[in-house]
Amino acid sequence: MIISVLLGALMGWIAGKLMGSEGGFIRNILLGLAGSAVGNYVASSLGVGATNSLGSILIGVGGACLLILLGRWLFGK
Repeated sequence: MIISVLLGALMGWIAGKLMGSEGGFIRNILLGLAGSAVGNYVASSLGVGATNSLGSILIGVGGACLLILLGRWLFGK
């Protein structure tokens, strides 16, 4: 459980840096965990899957980036 939260925070932080978004630790955790779910859904819909931890992190970061982009479209920056 602790490792999942820390990985979620890492994925959220990386996505925030890539997208030029700011946020705190809790926001990064939520963004990373939700992004992981979104990324896994999109990847499986495209027939792509992670075979190792790095792949899972990349898919999670991609999903978090999608969530940031969606948030910008819905609420503006």
